[in-house]
Amino acid sequence: MSKGVRAMWMRAGTSKGGFFLAQELPADAAARDAFLLRAYGSPDVRQIDGMGGGDPLTSKVAVVSPSQREDADVEYLFLQVFVDQALVSDAQNCGNMLAGVGPFAIERGLVAARDGVTEVRIFMGNTGTLATASVQTPGGVVSYAGDARIDGVPGTAAPVPLAFEDTAGSSCGALLPTGNTVDVIDGVQATLIDNGMPCVVLRASDLGISGYEDRATLDADEALKKRLEAIRLQAGPKMNLGDVAEKSVPKIMLVAAPADGGAICVRSFIPHRCHASIGVLGAVTVATACLLPGSPAHALARLPGGQVQTLAVEHPSGATTCVIELDEDGQVARAAMLRTARKLFDGELFD
Repeated sequence: MSKGVRAMWMRAGTSKGGFFLAQELPADAAARDAFLLRAYGSPDVRQIDGMGGGDPLTSKVAVVSPSQREDADVEYLFLQVFVDQALVSDAQNCGNMLAGVGPFAIERGLVAARDGVTEVRIFMGNTGTLATASVQTPGGVVSYAGDARIDGVPGTAAPVPLAFEDTAGSSCGALLPTGNTVDVIDGVQATLIDNGMPCVVLRASDLGISGYEDRATLDADEALKKRLEAIRLQAGPKMNLGDVAEKSVPKIMLVAAPADGGAICVRSFIPHRCHASIGVLGAVTVATACLLPGSPAHALARLPGGQVQTLAVEHPSGATTCVIELDEDGQVARAAMLRTARKLFDGELFD
């Protein structure tokens, strides 16, 4: 492209990336992806010739458009720009980038702001599910300043509560796509589960680690990563995802007993690098696995009990708290969590 494309860069949850109006990107998916690869500087481990930050968590895209649906105000497509591959993937959702969709939609005039708090109903195109973001809009203007704090992000910001419904099986067709609470892959017990994010949940101890290692230690363990990838490649077809060799899902979740007062401790691989924290929908999915009797996560979790359960999912930089509401049959009916977002710049992006 010879001219710039309007873009807003935001820190959303524990991720960072560009937010675009769909109408301002190339309509053809191949042309759009080619533009994004050039603009982000991929493939290159440093992404030195683009806006990417050399990390999957800072190489993300949100494409937003008005919705014609009666139950949604806007539609959101998440794209993962791979750092070291010439690949842009829409195979997963991203709950962290979702935290910026509401503020962005209001700033771009897609949703009229109210005085106080504005709810933005978002249809998530990757998974065909809905979420509602509550955005702080005092005086009808988006405010990013506030006292809310989330682990993995320094300082405080305005709260952006996110509520999810009907996320079970959004990518795989069922909460448990194999129909089993436990499957065995390469001799390791696993829960193959999708409550908004396809995940393979494994006991860390079954892989020969404690589950409390830091990110750098796990990223340096090539033997561990090779074993995890072998399991992931076998899990993909079982989860109705097909060949996942070049896909960013399913995620691998290594769980251990909580170490700091939470419900469960997790080390998440996304999929080939250890996450600095954990994705929003990954946290929701792991929290859901904790509620399944007989699963590896359930055996390790400390659960509060009750129809509405608040579960802190511990990760390398703190914890992500999920609020899970169960129906009368004990099935997950609704999940919610607190995120924050901050606008970093608004301008034109060139390829």
